This record gives sequence, C-alpha cells and structure tokens, in this order.
Amino acid sequence: MAEARDKALKKGELYELACMLAIASCLWLIGDTLGIFAAMERAVVGYGLWGVIFLGFLMSFALGIASVMKSVRLRREMRAREAAEQNALSIARRDALTALPNRRMLIETVEAATAANPLRTPSSAILIDLDRFKPVNDVYGHAVGDAVLCEVAERLTALLPKGAIAARLGGDEFSIFLPEEARSGELIRFAQQTITRLSDPIYWEGARIDVGATIGIALFPGDGEDAEALLRAADIAMYRAKREGRGTFRFYEQRMDEELKERVTLEIALRSAIQAGQIRPHYQPLVDLATHRLLGFEVLARWYHPQRGIIPPDVFIPLAEDTGVITELCYSLLRQACLDARSWPARLGLSVNISPCQFKDRLLAARLLSTLRETGFDPRRLEIEITESALTNDLDVTRATLGVLQSAGVSIALDDFGTGYSSLYHLRELKFDKIKIDRSFVQSLENEESAKIISAIIGLGNSLGILTTAEGIENRRNSEWLADRGCTYGQGYLFGAPVPATDAARLIEATTPPSDRDRLAAA
Repeated sequence: MAEARDKALKKGELYELACMLAIASCLWLIGDTLGIFAAMERAVVGYGLWGVIFLGFLMSFALGIASVMKSVRLRREMRAREAAEQNALSIARRDALTALPNRRMLIETVEAATAANPLRTPSSAILIDLDRFKPVNDVYGHAVGDAVLCEVAERLTALLPKGAIAARLGGDEFSIFLPEEARSGELIRFAQQTITRLSDPIYWEGARIDVGATIGIALFPGDGEDAEALLRAADIAMYRAKREGRGTFRFYEQRMDEELKERVTLEIALRSAIQAGQIRPHYQPLVDLATHRLLGFEVLARWYHPQRGIIPPDVFIPLAEDTGVITELCYSLLRQACLDARSWPARLGLSVNISPCQFKDRLLAARLLSTLRETGFDPRRLEIEITESALTNDLDVTRATLGVLQSAGVSIALDDFGTGYSSLYHLRELKFDKIKIDRSFVQSLENEESAKIISAIIGLGNSLGILTTAEGIENRRNSEWLADRGCTYGQGYLFGAPVPATDAARLIEATTPPSDRDRLAAA
C-alpha cells in the first residue's frame, strides 16, 4: 500500500512539472510570435533595467529552490505518517507481549482465506487454552507469567505447518488457523504434538514451571461459515475437553452446542433455585459399626426442580463450583441443616462437605462459626469434611482455617482418603479428627488389593489416633468385615439412604431409647 502511494505521489509531481513546462513553452511561443520579447529587450536596454531582470531571475531561482525543498519536506512527512500508520496498524493487529497476531488479525486472515476459497476446501481452527497457568501468576508473579506466555508463543510458532498462523486471543488463550485441508489423522497428530510440546517444563531462574494445554478443533465449512463461528465452535470443543479432564483435545460436535445452551439454562435455574430454597438438605445416617447405633447424619444436597423433578448432585454441584455459587449454596444448606437438627438429641451430629473452592476464602472459618451462632447450633456437633484437592491450593491458609474451627469444637474429617496423591503428607501436616475411606474401596472389597488398602488405612488411623469412617456400605458382610478390622463408623444404604428432615426425625425417634425419648419430651 505504501509503495502504491509513493508511485502515485511521484506520478503527480511529474505531471505538475510537465504542465508547468508546457505553460512556459506556450508563453514563450506567444511572446516570440507577437514580438513581445523584442519589445521587452529594447525597453530593458533603453531604460537600463538589467539589474531588475537579474533580481527577478534570482528571486525566481530562490522560489524554485523553496518549492523543491517544500516538496522534499512534504514527501518526508508523508512517509513518516505512513510509517506511523503502519506501526499503529501493526500494533492494532498484533499482541504486544508475544508479537503474535491478535484476535483481530486472526479473524481478518480467516475471513480472507474463506473468501478466497470458492470451492469451500476444508480448513481448521484450533483453540488452545493453557492448563495450570493461573497458579504461575499467583505463585511466581505476573512477570514470570508473561515469560511463560512468550515461551508458549515461541513453541507454537515452531510447530506451525507451512501457511498456518498462530495468534494469542488474550490471557492464556491461543489459536491456530490451518488454511490447507488436513485429514482427521493429521489434525489428531498435530493436536497431540502441540499438547506434548506445551506440557514440556519451562525453566525460569532455577524454578521448574509446568503448564499444559487443552485443545478444541473446529472445521470449515461444516462447523462454521465464518471466522467468529469457527472460533466459537473451537471454544465449545475446548470447553468440553476441559470438563473431561484437561490435557486433551476434542473436535466440535453439534450436540456440544446444545449441551452448552442447556448448561447455561441450568446455571440460571441454579441461581434461582438457591434463592428460592429449591435445593434442600437430605440426611444420610452415620452409625457406630460395632453397635449400629445412630450417631448423626451427613448433609447431602438435593435439588427439587419444579419442572425437571430431582436433579442429581453430581450434575449441579460441579456446576455450582464452576459458576462460583457453591459458597452461597453451602451456607444455605448448613443454615437449614442446623435449624433442622436443633431439636434432635444432642448426641447426634451433622457432617457437612466443604468445597475446595471455599478454602480460597480466608474468612471461611469465621463465616461458618457465624452461621452456627446464628442458628444456635453447638459447634461440637458439627463435622466438616474436606477432600485432598482442598489442601493443594494454600496449605498455610487451610491449616489456619482448620485450626480456628477445631478450636471452636468443630471436628475435621479428610474425605475420600486413599484416592489422593499426598494423603500421608497431609495427615502429618494437619490434625484431622477422622478419615473417611472412599466408597470405591468398600464396594470392591472382594478385590484383594482393595481389602489390603482398607486394612492399611484402618491400621494407619488407629496408630495415629484418628477415627475412621467407611462410606458406601451396602451389605452386612462388608459391615462386619470392616468392624472386625477396627473401622469405627459406617455409612451407606445398609443403614439408610439420604432422606428429608421429616424422615430423619422419624428415624431418630425409632432408634431413640424410651428413656431418652421421655427426657427429650420433658425438655
């Protein structure tokens, strides 16, 4: 574009010069033909005007030089302006940190490629989202995070096939456009190669930084007719890959879009359900395995949707965590459970699960204790269950939070013990009151390895003075086997399914000795 403007400018200047020369030639012909020059010569000689003529010549020469200099300055200014425009255009179309094309340039490139593709030859849009990038900024700082992004950009550029373009869309999100047709197998190999390369460690001032990548792939023209549609389809596919475990890739499918719309609808309904009290606590019995005596209940959430009926917790709990409403949901359930359990015998406790997301809140302990004070529920009757994933965010904050709760009398249980990667470390660092054996081990007791793991967990708990609870007990044989090996408490359908507060109250009444029942009635 700049070259074309330069040629046009030169052409205009030459045209103007030619016009001036033509005018001068015409004036000379007219003057010579009419004898004007001869008359002027006689006047100059007769009146001695050579000085005036010479002065006019010098002034004309000076004006000519000034005109040339002005033209040169104008040319320089125009070139400087063009350079500034090109620089501004480059800045507007490239990412300032990585120097990769940005979203705007990527869209322009895709639009140009599809417009120049009348035969609608397939092409591919790949969207890449980094895994585990946020902790890099949190732990090492944004300068290191920027360095990681630059390294990722270099690796992507090195991986690009001929004719492809890589872009940074923003944050830790990148994209690649492959304009040439590629077979499914080639795309799969490229996606796997990209994930492998981006998962290689990055070293920064002696520190090893591990990130990964999750990829979504969309194909033109089947998944989208334009750039925005293609990127949206790739984003939906990437989101599905994230949900299914990260560090992998997915091709876009039409049903993904339908499921995403369904998810958005469910998100809106979830927020309304919490406000309307449609999500209510259910109570599953916790018993002493040696005597089968009822000791309390675990609080479990159940969503009664007015149109869809009961929505399973494995559907809405992850949704609540992803959308950030899990905290509001947890406090709502705890408040209702405490109000329900105030009239129960004081020997019966409540066990409540706390989401790993909530441990990011440094005021978690204060908020929980405030709810207990508000409802008048004794903290010594409450047990908080946490999973190991809650301990990997910030161990110091978690230790402080659990310490405050235990000082107030709240018990702490490590849930799903045996499924994490650092259980022994956490048992050493944190003073748990109870460990819960994951149901997957209990329900596969016939497997010799599972039986050995359970025996080892029970033995570890006994040696450390920590009580043990087995989840998922569904038959008497498993219950007796666990009791014989010293497991303290049990929970599962053998002792009762999760039930509403009214059914829990009936169960309490049926299992309460007459003498205790009379004492409660008197109270």
